[in-house]
Amino acid sequence: MIQDDVLDKAEELITKDIWGSIKEFLEYELFHLGTDKKPIVLTVGMILVAVLAIVLTSVVLKFIRRIVTKKLSHDGKIKFVSVFSFAKYFIYLIILFIMLDSIGFNITAIFAASAALLVGVGLALQTLIQDIISGIFIFIDQTVHVGDIIELEGKVGRVEEIKLRTTRAVTIDNKVLIIPNHKYLTSTLYNWTQNGALTRESISVGVAYGSDTKLVKELLVQAALSNKSVLKTPEPLVLFTEFADSSLNFKLIFTIGDSFQASIPKSEIRFEIDRLFREHNISIPFPQRVVTMIQDENNNVSKI
Repeated sequence: MIQDDVLDKAEELITKDIWGSIKEFLEYELFHLGTDKKPIVLTVGMILVAVLAIVLTSVVLKFIRRIVTKKLSHDGKIKFVSVFSFAKYFIYLIILFIMLDSIGFNITAIFAASAALLVGVGLALQTLIQDIISGIFIFIDQTVHVGDIIELEGKVGRVEEIKLRTTRAVTIDNKVLIIPNHKYLTSTLYNWTQNGALTRESISVGVAYGSDTKLVKELLVQAALSNKSVLKTPEPLVLFTEFADSSLNFKLIFTIGDSFQASIPKSEIRFEIDRLFREHNISIPFPQRVVTMIQDENNNVSKI
């Protein structure tokens, strides 16, 4: 009986000693600053809690992302991942503020004391901040989505990824186009697919005076319909646009289903127009100028 009591006390002492050592290790101060009333203390336990919080947050975010994107389409997944990447940064930022507050940092005082510094940094990083704010606006007003075909400053590309600072697009020749997000606010943006994938394209051509204009119209419509990329409905349209100096000008308007590849069917249609015009003896004129040579009494020649 006495032996059992001794063993119980020994076990209790060992247990207390182990937990005491662990508690002492967790409460070990790595950093201590300030007065006794409002000290800023960083302990081993706080670091472990911070690491655990980040790991758990990362696991939860990945789980949420997997659950939400499970039933989404491919385009929907890409859009959600782009939006989710923004939210992830804000969540981690909130965790950082909570951890700073837990060790005694006065977040409000820090912001107030560093106001001048933040202004200076803001001026130095003005373009970066514009890019980030523009990236947020992209998702708020839904100007651009992943998969959209956009034209910006004469460059055309299909949007593959929208990040916090930049947008990545791929051009028709498979070149990667990196667009700073602030360009959306400072430049005119053409979104070819915001109203749908169908777009209307046009080809302008001129024929010589005296050509059969009705035949020209028929041949232009025939050239458009012969291309497999051109939709039969709505039917291609031909407009007689101008009596120009050297030609009668027409515009062929047609609809295609993939505007990103528009340059290819337009080139094929131009080849077909040239073949049909040659076959029916319709000439495409080029600008001509009449030069008159005048010789004066001193044999000097001038041009008019």
